[in-house]
Amino acid sequence: MKVYSLSGPSGTGKSTSALAFAHKLGVEAIVDDGLLIVNGIRVAGLSAKFEKNTITAVRRAIFTDPVHREAVQKALAHHQVQSILLIGTSTKMTNSIAKQLELGPIEHYYNVEDVRSLKEIQKARFIRQTQGKHVMPIPYRQVEQNFFKRLVQKGMEIFSSKREKIGETTIVRPDFQREYIEISKHVYVQLLTYCCSQQAIVQKVEQAQFVLGDQVQAILTIQVKLPIDYPLAARLVELQRAVQQDFYLHFGYELDAIHVHVKTALQKKKA
Repeated sequence: MKVYSLSGPSGTGKSTSALAFAHKLGVEAIVDDGLLIVNGIRVAGLSAKFEKNTITAVRRAIFTDPVHREAVQKALAHHQVQSILLIGTSTKMTNSIAKQLELGPIEHYYNVEDVRSLKEIQKARFIRQTQGKHVMPIPYRQVEQNFFKRLVQKGMEIFSSKREKIGETTIVRPDFQREYIEISKHVYVQLLTYCCSQQAIVQKVEQAQFVLGDQVQAILTIQVKLPIDYPLAARLVELQRAVQQDFYLHFGYELDAIHVHVKTALQKKKA
């Protein structure tokens, strides 16, 4: 069996990228947080995300329970798995999984930085820290929702470069995820408003919106000072840069998009 390892700190988006990366390698199976996933479908195992605390979650993820371990080994044999990607927080963890499941030595080691950009990693950390969301690389219908009291929602469909569907993700918030800091959207709006108001060309910030979805965006509507005897386009770019820098300074993540709508006091009066 060909065995691959993908490791990186918790919350960096390994599970989000697992399906696409395994498909790129030509690997048919994934072991992630105690689950055995074959061709995008969970076929055996229990997720560590079902556990009530981090200690039991780690034990579940590295297959210390003999019943759990044997169930996954039987499924590997039944599905005649020839290649597998092991996901963990470190190479020590993936080596431990390989040993517990008796898969043989790992042939190729990859870090999360090999499959995700720095911005993608920062975004994943931002979401983990501010929302406590975890991704499972299995379909929504396969998640036992009664284990999660706070959040279970559909993630996204994963496609290959040829637009062939290769799997789905599900978003959950495990019971052991208690250390995240929930930030009200009002806080983001206040920061965006303040940052804009500090720019010399801004007469008034009419509206600031913060959108947290597949893309994290700021939508700003401002009145600019008259007369416009300054390079407006260049100053707006400076405003966007200032907003980006302030957001990164406070939250450790760059906005995906900053949309600026410009008005003048005269336009408002006519309206």
